[in-house]
Amino acid sequence: MAGTEGPRIDAAAAADRPGARAPAPAAEFGDHDLAVIGNGAVAALINPAGRVVWFCFPRPDGDPVLHALLGGKDPQSGFLDIALTGQSGVRQRYLPNTAVAETTLSDGEGGSVRVLDFCPCLPRFGRMYRPPMLLRRIEPLAGRPRVTLRLRPGFDYGATPPAISLGSNHIRYAGSRQSLRLTTDMALSYLANEADFTLDRPMHLLLGPDEPVPEALEELVPRFLDETVAYWQNWVRDLSVPFDWQEPVIRAAITLKLCCFEDTGAIMAALTTSLSEAPGSGRTWDYRFCWLRDAYFTVGALNRLAETRTMEHFVRFLLDAVQRDGTAEIAPLYPIAPGITREERIAEALAGFGGDGPVRIGNAAFTQRQNDVYGSIILSASQMFWDERLPLRGDAALYRRLCPFGRTALAHALEPDAGPWEIRGTTEVHSFSAAMCWAAVHRMGLIAARVGEAAEAADWRTKADTLRGQILARVIVAEGGWISGVLDRPMLDASVLLLPELGLLSHGDPRFLATLDLFGERLLRNGFLMRYIEQDDFGEPETAFLICTFWYIDALAGAGRRDQALALFEKILARRNHVGLLSEGIAPGSFALRGNFPQTYSQVGLILSAMRLSRSWEEGLWRA
Repeated sequence: MAGTEGPRIDAAAAADRPGARAPAPAAEFGDHDLAVIGNGAVAALINPAGRVVWFCFPRPDGDPVLHALLGGKDPQSGFLDIALTGQSGVRQRYLPNTAVAETTLSDGEGGSVRVLDFCPCLPRFGRMYRPPMLLRRIEPLAGRPRVTLRLRPGFDYGATPPAISLGSNHIRYAGSRQSLRLTTDMALSYLANEADFTLDRPMHLLLGPDEPVPEALEELVPRFLDETVAYWQNWVRDLSVPFDWQEPVIRAAITLKLCCFEDTGAIMAALTTSLSEAPGSGRTWDYRFCWLRDAYFTVGALNRLAETRTMEHFVRFLLDAVQRDGTAEIAPLYPIAPGITREERIAEALAGFGGDGPVRIGNAAFTQRQNDVYGSIILSASQMFWDERLPLRGDAALYRRLCPFGRTALAHALEPDAGPWEIRGTTEVHSFSAAMCWAAVHRMGLIAARVGEAAEAADWRTKADTLRGQILARVIVAEGGWISGVLDRPMLDASVLLLPELGLLSHGDPRFLATLDLFGERLLRNGFLMRYIEQDDFGEPETAFLICTFWYIDALAGAGRRDQALALFEKILARRNHVGLLSEGIAPGSFALRGNFPQTYSQVGLILSAMRLSRSWEEGLWRA
């Protein structure tokens, strides 16, 4: 389902724009039809009817005070919503090139209401102002609509109901360890008693810290809205977008930005926990952490769009987090800031997404060895040594800080690990991990030469050449000449599609072409690529990871099979949700989106594939 960030369009108009189509009727909305808003401090998910179903506070990995997303099939708490009496239609979109969600509700008698949801993000006092708050403006558009507003937060992952008290213009919701305040210019009695009333003027809600708001909401919210819209539209103007598929790429870029925690520079894999990879599978994971691998891909995608600040902030976060951890081994994931444990446990009070649990807090993968992390660190920082736009470029001091990671990559390259898919039951020497270690050593040679360390550069290059030969000697399957996902035995694994992107071999290498052909025969399901098909500790995978399909698209394009790549890319664009977002995976049979949401991997894949397949501006416009 394509994005509708711009003005509403009909089906004919949508056909003229790559990757876009008209908004879906309400009956077509699926479980992952959610809009995300945020400001780099907090984020929220809103369903097509304007119900806020996910809002972690006071930061994106915190307690989900609005948690209806994981409250089972018919949650009775954990949401902020608006109900229009006699409601007959809904329409949801983003204001163009922003993270401001607009939901329009209509009734059967000509009445309609517009709801604008956003998290303020604007310059103030000489710095960016990103308070941990959610703002809602409700406007009557036509008729005399009657509405009911309900706010039912909870604390401690749904285990603790709030103690509620009313003030003059606010309602306080107190939990055991923190409190929320809703400040509003509507009648508190209507909200407190969930009573319907006629909406005859715009009304405003501010949900955030338990602090007084020293300004009238009818003045503050519109001003914050205008300045937040301006911030996002100015941010988008600075992006270097491809000629084709600009709307999907812009939406994906904004979504990646919303997964960044601006206070530290950390990048979350997704904004949710425990949205199952497949119903009843038990594959429910907490993705509200910074995976070094996922963050490396995010940095790479935003760098391609000329948004380099994320890289600068992430590298600073990364080096601080690793040093703070104080262990010899680098963990695959870190909290986005101090104060949250990675220890995995179950939130017993929440039934799960659609009743499919368990709901997990924390992620035990932090205890795993994943050897690709050393490549993720070095590759994330590499551009800083060449990009002369940066105020603080990579220098000899940064090179010295990276050297231990390069040496460790060399030492661990051919050792077993859990691999990129974080297999919990076994360890093997994974081809992707080995290739990332090689890339770490290879890039260290380039960086050493860049900072004037010629002798060290030659040593790095020699070690990289030797390691490359060792890897290729053990990953090629003798029968068929294709690339295995693990060393020394045949195993189909989509992550080897990245080997040409890393530079280990070329897209035109016969061994890679044989791998592409085999993947098309064995891993492709209705146009979507499985990551692997072997049984793991949770059984046989049922869901196709979207990033794997994007990798396959890029590999096809790199091998000169552009028409095939383009057909698959258009197919995956058509499966985005009603506002243009993607989750982690897709069910190849029903095409239902699966897994945590929104997934940075998937937005990254969309951006990179669009940039690879798009016509240049010269081809599309200047010499059209």
